[in-house]
Amino acid sequence: MPIASKGTKAVKIAEGVSAGGRTPLFLIAGPCVIENEEKAFALARKIKAICVGLKLPFIFKASYDKANRSSLKSFRGPGMARGLAILQSIREELSIPVLSDVHETSQVAAAADVLDVIQIPAFLCRQTDLLVEAAKTGKPLNLKKGQFLSPQEMENAVEKVLSQGNDRILLTERGTFFGYNNLVFDVRSIPTMKRLGFPVVLDASHIVQRPGGRGAASGGEAEFIPLMIRTGVAAGTDGLFLEVHENPAKALSDGFNSLILNKLEEVLRSALRIKKALLE
Repeated sequence: MPIASKGTKAVKIAEGVSAGGRTPLFLIAGPCVIENEEKAFALARKIKAICVGLKLPFIFKASYDKANRSSLKSFRGPGMARGLAILQSIREELSIPVLSDVHETSQVAAAADVLDVIQIPAFLCRQTDLLVEAAKTGKPLNLKKGQFLSPQEMENAVEKVLSQGNDRILLTERGTFFGYNNLVFDVRSIPTMKRLGFPVVLDASHIVQRPGGRGAASGGEAEFIPLMIRTGVAAGTDGLFLEVHENPAKALSDGFNSLILNKLEEVLRSALRIKKALLE
């Protein structure tokens, strides 16, 4: 039996939106950070329209505060209160489930009041208190695999969440450190993490990132995003995670590893064709 046909637990995200199980593929996408309300709404609307046309379940993602930027001078976002308010408006007005990340236990309760999915950043995937506090909310959690971890080590993060009776878990592969300022995608991560029984997501944007590659900021090679997607889907990923921007050259965070919006539909159509072929 091909790896891609092996099932994972279906995780309900919102009404009509599920991840894993019999879902052919799902998408988590949006800008790296909320730059302002107008831009966030515009991207959410356009990505939703593409996903509706493709019958692809969609979760909008954007950070309200990028606490792990390379430089103190880097743009971090509108902050928690304003950022969550924007995400709540997008969720309610556009009927889209929303995802953002938490960095401290003190943020979890407020985030859980708004978010459909709480994300644990890769750098924090071993922070027991944060995982436990997030798990207590009962919300779906997206656990991003640390750049410093093997895929099998994510079992420890899963066990921390399960200890609170929460089995609504997504696992995201986002690359592994390979020397300085470089990441590599070990395709074996997908089937390895799928053995834990939960939906696995391929973060095709951060896999092509060059962490700290520009000194005070990260670089990236966005031209390889479509290749990473094709590879990950062929390996059996249940979902895709993409940072998308209308003009990556002017993005305030992660522009070098963001997919330009006008390429999104083409890339997703290709991914769906591969997924369909594997399920036949």
